[in-house]
Amino acid sequence: MKNRIALFAAVVVMFVAPLAHADVVSSLTGLKDVLLGSILPVFAVLGLGFAAFSFITGNPDAKRHLTYAVIGSVILFGAQSIVDLIERVVR
Repeated sequence: MKNRIALFAAVVVMFVAPLAHADVVSSLTGLKDVLLGSILPVFAVLGLGFAAFSFITGNPDAKRHLTYAVIGSVILFGAQSIVDLIERVVR
């Protein structure tokens, strides 16, 4: 019985993906677009906001927070360029 269920599941998976016009590349591209387009910039802004709050409250580690926030923001906002560079190097 378990073998039949596994076989049925494998057949369904094989036929559902082409019907939905979905493949691994398009799924990963969609994930990349969502991450780079909306989620990562939000984290960059939150990091900069936290660093600014540290400065306002007089936290002794505020300079370090600002440094980490700026470096993180550069990486997060430059993520698309980094991904494009890696794609060009791999091809």
